[in-house]
Amino acid sequence: MANVRTIFFTRIPSLVGPLLLAAGENGLRCLQFDRGRMPLAPPGEVWIQSRAALRPYTRQLRAYFRGELKEFTCKLDLQGTMFQKQCWNALLRIPYGATCSYADLARKVGRPRAFRAVGQANHRNPVAIIVPCHRVVGSGGSLTGYGGGLEIKEKLLRLEGVALEPVLNFDDALENTSQRAGINHE
Repeated sequence: MANVRTIFFTRIPSLVGPLLLAAGENGLRCLQFDRGRMPLAPPGEVWIQSRAALRPYTRQLRAYFRGELKEFTCKLDLQGTMFQKQCWNALLRIPYGATCSYADLARKVGRPRAFRAVGQANHRNPVAIIVPCHRVVGSGGSLTGYGGGLEIKEKLLRLEGVALEPVLNFDDALENTSQRAGINHE
């Protein structure tokens, strides 16, 4: 049989729910929110479950979730197109506790009008959290799409100390307006 690459994987619990990690000899290539489905292994790869092989990555993730780690140092093996890799490398330069917009990211990769393409590259990010696509927000600072869901994105940003605008709840806004106007809805 031709060169078969071994990819080790494990699942871990976390502050944002279960995570699936996978790495080979070149580094971490997959960190996703575990929804019970394994990614399809490309031809020429075999995936083997091993907590021990992923321990360096899980240690860093646990330290991050405890608020003790602000910059990951683990080796990455990002699989994607050249443009996607440019976007993911730009994401790696967004500091802990900071955010930027899709338009900012598009400018960083030298394609100022490609903010939608940048959004698609973010959506295809194979290494969530460590390649911090959760740090990308809408142009007005609003929380926008995230593969793990907006609740998880908000949780990650709050963990990093990002001050977020409160989310307007229509019922609360109506009640507050009514109270100021002296109207009772009961």
